[in-house]
Formats: sequence, structure tokens, C-alpha cells
Amino acid sequence: MTSDMQSEVMEILHEAKRLAQRYRHTTGKPLGITGEVAEYEAARILGLKLTPARQAGYDAIEERHGTLHRLQIKGRCILPNCKPGQRLGSIDIEQDLDSVLLVLLNENFDATAIYEADRQNVLAALSTPGSKAMNERGALGVAKFKAIGRLRWRAE
Repeated sequence: MTSDMQSEVMEILHEAKRLAQRYRHTTGKPLGITGEVAEYEAARILGLKLTPARQAGYDAIEERHGTLHRLQIKGRCILPNCKPGQRLGSIDIEQDLDSVLLVLLNENFDATAIYEADRQNVLAALSTPGSKAMNERGALGVAKFKAIGRLRWRAE
């Protein structure tokens, strides 16, 4: 992506964040842009290359020691005074991916932290006997993801 295109995307996301905040304030419901914002925030902060839309299994690639690393990106907006036990969307482990990133966003849709869990840890967590959400839908809780992953970035 060229720097002009990157600037335009960031400008659009800034406007989308403002609209999503207004929508949530007016309706009490989310607008549904968390995933897209999380992908662009991860790419911007960590220097990832986003894949084309609808790429099966992963959302970005990162070169590590000369090897391409495939990353599925999940986002979660954590509002002040939210209930504990928040979950991520389904993690598609049937596809090719090397690890999963969790981008935590605040009420303004700004990234506050990024965690990474490798494929093996995600597979182990999802196969542990437990809840239907985790075992059948591939939805890990935020706290569980943090426990099996590592912090890659935190806002200052």
C-alpha cells in the first residue's frame, strides 16, 4: 500500500471511529467496525502487510527471520465498566495460520494493547473440554487469550 493510500485509509478510519462512537452513544449498540479497525491498527503499529479482503484463514503477513508468518487478527472493543468474560469472534483453525493477534481497543476505537498466541496454544485452548462457545464456535475469552498469548505492544 502506498503512503498516499495509507493516509487515505487512516483518514477514513478516523471518520468511521467517530461515527461508530456516535452510533453507540445514540443507540447503545456497536456499529460493527471493530474487526476492520483492529486489522489496520495492527498493521500500522506492528508493520504488518494486510492480505486482500476475504483471504481464507489469515488477515496479515509478517516477515520473521526470512519466513512469512500468517496472522489472523481479532479485535475487541473494551468499554469502561464492561462485564468480565468478553469473548473474541470465532477463530478459524481449519485454515492456514501461524498465530492469532488480539487487538484491544478502547471506547474511542484506539488500540490499547496487542497480544499474540501461536497456533499450537490456540488449538490446545480450543480443544480443552469446556464451554460450547469455545469448543464448537472457536470463541476464546479475552482473559484466556491473554493467558495463552504474549503481549506484543501496549499503548503508553
